[in-house]
Amino acid sequence: MRIRPGRRLVLMGFGAALLLASAARADDAALQRKVDQLEQQQHEMLEQLKALKHELDVERQQHAAPPAAPVVAPVPAPVAPLPVQAGPAPAAPAPAAAPSPATAVAGSEPARVEEVERRQGILTEEIRKIRDFLILPETQELKGQYGLGPGASKVYGIPRGLSIGGYGEANFAIVTNKDSGQPNTFDLERFVLYAGYKFNDWLVFNSEIEFEHATTEDTVSAGGGAAEVEFATLDFLLNQHANVRAGLMLIPIGFINTVHEPPFYFGNVRPPVETELIPTTWRANGVGLFGEIIPGLDYKAYGITSLNAKGYESLNLRNARQQGNDELANDWSFVGRVDYAPFPIWSMGSTMYLGDQGQSEEYGNEDIGFRKVGVFTQMYEAHTEVLTHGFEFRTLGVTTLVDDAGVLSQDEFIEQQTGGEPIGKVLLGAYAEVAYNVLPWILPDTPQYLAPWFRYSWLDTTNKVAAGFTRDKMARRQYIEFGLQYEPIPQVVLKADYHIQEAEQGILPDELRLGGGFVF
Repeated sequence: MRIRPGRRLVLMGFGAALLLASAARADDAALQRKVDQLEQQQHEMLEQLKALKHELDVERQQHAAPPAAPVVAPVPAPVAPLPVQAGPAPAAPAPAAAPSPATAVAGSEPARVEEVERRQGILTEEIRKIRDFLILPETQELKGQYGLGPGASKVYGIPRGLSIGGYGEANFAIVTNKDSGQPNTFDLERFVLYAGYKFNDWLVFNSEIEFEHATTEDTVSAGGGAAEVEFATLDFLLNQHANVRAGLMLIPIGFINTVHEPPFYFGNVRPPVETELIPTTWRANGVGLFGEIIPGLDYKAYGITSLNAKGYESLNLRNARQQGNDELANDWSFVGRVDYAPFPIWSMGSTMYLGDQGQSEEYGNEDIGFRKVGVFTQMYEAHTEVLTHGFEFRTLGVTTLVDDAGVLSQDEFIEQQTGGEPIGKVLLGAYAEVAYNVLPWILPDTPQYLAPWFRYSWLDTTNKVAAGFTRDKMARRQYIEFGLQYEPIPQVVLKADYHIQEAEQGILPDELRLGGGFVF
C-alpha cells in the first residue's frame, strides 16, 4: 500500500515522539523502582516513629504514677532509754536529691523524636525530587526561555527527561463585504506538539511538530493542510554568555516568528507585517550562538541556509522558504539579533539578515538568456514593547533590500507564479498595536484577563522596483484591526476581532473573526 506524503510525515512525527518516549521509559522505570524503595523505607520509619511515641507515652505514665508505700517491719522496744547528752544535737545532713525519672525521660524524649522525624523528612524530600523527574508538575509556570515561547520552553524547566507541550487554535471568519468574493470559513488553524528531552543540565533536544488545517488531504472545500516539523534543535547550554544551537531553527526576527502561541499575540490571525514581509513561520537549517552579554542584553548569531529566490513573489517572500526540506545549501546567510530590556516594563531589539539567495540557480528567459545571479538580500527589523499596569504597547518596522530584482522580475518561472508582476527592489512595512486589561477595574482581585486592543499595519512589497518595471498597486496595503481578548486562565484565550483590509488597487475582504486557542 502506498502511503501519501502527508500521512508519511504524520507517521514520522508520531514515530519521533514514540522514540523519545521509549528512550525515557527505561530511565523512568528505574526511577520508579527507586521511589517504591524509598516509600517502603518511609513506611517502615513511620511505624518506628509510632512505636517510639507509644513507648514514650508508656514511660511517662509509669513515672507520673505515685510510688507504692513501702512495707515496714515491726521494731522491738528498747531495753533502756538512751542517755541524754547536754546541748543540742547536731542536725543530720539532708540527703542529695535524686534526679526525677520523669525529668530524665522528658529530656531524652524530644531528641529521640526529632531524630526520627528528621530522617523521615529527608526521605519525603528525596521522594518528591525523584517524582519531579518522572512527571512535570502541572503547577509549573510557563515562561519563555532562550528566545522561544513559553510552551516551547517547557523542556528547559524540568530537571531531566521527556517534556511534552503544545498549543492549538481555531477561528470562524465571517466576510462582511461580499463583493470581495470571499466565503465565510471555519478553520482548525493548527494543532502543535512540542517534544523535548533534557539529557542533563547542559544538553537539551527540543522540537515542534505542527498539523495545519486539520488534514493533509484535499477536500471538496479546500486544499490540504500540512504536517511539518517547525523546528528541531540540539542546544548545548555551556554558560550564561555563550551557548550553541544546531538543527532546524526558527529565525530570530520580529515578535511572532519565535513566539507564536495563541495567548501571546492579539487577534485570531498573526500581524500581516509579520507574515508577508517577515515570512512567519520562517525556519532554516543551521548552527549558531546565543546568550546574555550583560543582564538584560541578549544576543543570537546564526549561520543558516539561505532562502531560494525562485520563490520570491511581488506580494511576499513566503514561497522562498526552504523549510528544512532537502534544502539547497549553495548559499548561506547570517542572521543576528540583539534584545535589550533596560527596565522590566520596557524592551527593545533589532535583527539583521544578510546573504545571497540565488542558490546557484539560473534566472532569466529565452529572450534575455539565463544566468546565475547572487540575489543578495538584506532584511533589517527593529521592535520595541512596553508592558505596565495592564497597558501593552508594541511596534515593529522592517525593510528588505533585494539585489538583481530586475533579473528576477523577468525570470520565466517567477513570472508564472506572480502573473507577471515585478519583484520588489525595496520592501517596507510597519505596525503598532495597543491594548489595556480592563478587568482589574471591574474585579480587582481577579487573575483573569480582558483587553480591548487596536492595531494599525502598513506594508508595501514593491515600494521600489527595478528600472523599466511598474510597481504592483496591490502590493501597497493597510490593515485596521481591533478586538477583544479574554483569558480565563493564562493558558487559554478567547478572541473576537474585526479586520479592515485595503489595497491601493483591488478589493480585499473585511472580516469578523471569532476563535480561540490554548497552550500547555
